[in-house]
Amino acid sequence: MRSENKNIIIVEPSDIIRLGVRSMLQRIGYTIIAEADSAAQFAKAIQNIDADVLIVNPELVDEPRSFLRQMPVGENMPIVALVYQYFAPNKLEGYNAVIDIRANEESVSNVLTQLQSHRQTVEQSDYELTEREKEVLVLVAKGLMSKEIADKLNISIHTVITHRKNITRKTGIKSVAGLAVYAMLNNMIDNNER
Repeated sequence: MRSENKNIIIVEPSDIIRLGVRSMLQRIGYTIIAEADSAAQFAKAIQNIDADVLIVNPELVDEPRSFLRQMPVGENMPIVALVYQYFAPNKLEGYNAVIDIRANEESVSNVLTQLQSHRQTVEQSDYELTEREKEVLVLVAKGLMSKEIADKLNISIHTVITHRKNITRKTGIKSVAGLAVYAMLNNMIDNNER
């Protein structure tokens, strides 16, 4: 049914609902890389995880974008509301999509496929580094660690990690040496600075 695997995190307090959603998503070709029953457990679970989509019970999150800003995944990760009761429309505004637990496999697959298509379109139009990402890239190229970069730019280490993930995604370069070469080739580092 699907051509690509997507890595999904599920945050849902009900074991029976979380296990049912996991089972359905696995049947239609998705990989569940982490599960949590609360926002706090989610924060612990994602320290070293690179997920594509977060599915969360909106009862656990007041404002999805602000919630994601506090996490090392960054606020651009698509976040899907998993609903099984009435929520006021304004409560669901910050979500990229909504999945009702009464939905069948085909409609869940359609929602996630549309979400993926939209994200790819956004990513293709958003490949240029922001000014802050350029600052982080230069500091990475100079050999600074994430904690040192956070201190120097007066931002959180989670924000630095998010910027580094975005830099890697946009440039396609994973190594520090490769990023240093990229920075030099794009005249981001003055030869006298090194």
